Amino acid sequence: MPITDEIKKTLTDPTPLYALAGAGDLAYEKLREVPGRVEALAADRQGAQEKATARLHEAQELLAGAPAKVTGAVTAFPTDLKVLQERAQGFALQQVARALELAVRAKETYDELAERGKVVVDKARPHTDADPTQVPVDPAVDPAFETAPVEAELLDAPAAPADPAADPAAPAPKKPARPRKNTPSATE
Repeated sequence: MPITDEIKKTLTDPTPLYALAGAGDLAYEKLREVPGRVEALAADRQGAQEKATARLHEAQELLAGAPAKVTGAVTAFPTDLKVLQERAQGFALQQVARALELAVRAKETYDELAERGKVVVDKARPHTDADPTQVPVDPAVDPAFETAPVEAELLDAPAAPADPAADPAAPAPKKPARPRKNTPSATE
């Protein structure tokens, strides 16, 4: 039954929860830095305004030179089909390499968040000797789970009086519930 083993492994793997806890912890840490950054920007309002003005001038200069660049690129565009095909193929290979690189970085980030989350969860969890990766087995779900019969130990307790009215410490019996009135339902 390899499929059920894989499902059990997937359901008992705490890594996604650790990654989620790590992402939450990282977000909390970054949000704690926001007020300091806002104060720094507010303090250096003049410098920020000068930077924005300089970027605006740079963008205007680039926009003014754009028509000349487009004209030059169109005239220099190769008309040879083989050259175009080679460039397209090279571009596609570059994109595949970039996608693989991003996948590796995403996996590394996921693993880092899972480790961070494990630390957060371990700090928050009361320390016990139980293995955190073990999930309690429900006998109704897993019929292979067997339980040993439990023998009850009877305790010596005082016998209850036969007549409850004879025992003054006994609570008064409850009144029987009154029958409800039939009310028309919303479906009628």
